[in-house]
Amino acid sequence: MARLPVKLQPGASSDRIDGWDVDAEGRPVLKVRLRARPVDGEANTALIKFLAKALGVSRSSVDLARGGQSRLKMIEIAGLDDAALKTRLDGIVAAGRAFG
Repeated sequence: MARLPVKLQPGASSDRIDGWDVDAEGRPVLKVRLRARPVDGEANTALIKFLAKALGVSRSSVDLARGGQSRLKMIEIAGLDDAALKTRLDGIVAAGRAFG
């Protein structure tokens, strides 16, 4: 199971992955923008759906492990190891693809 730290910006103009950033402690986080608003868990649900589509895995493989009320989240992806996750994300970031 791979673990992915995410910095989410809800209420954006489009759904997209902006690349890598670092958190306050210097750890890498994936920057993701979504149109969904942070109301009644909408943004969290949209994030899971968005990441599943972007990574080519089922929605049931993606789980919000931590950060339900925060912009910094920890996502767990079943069926991928950290190396496979990094390879897929690097391809997405390099291509500058938006999903939606």
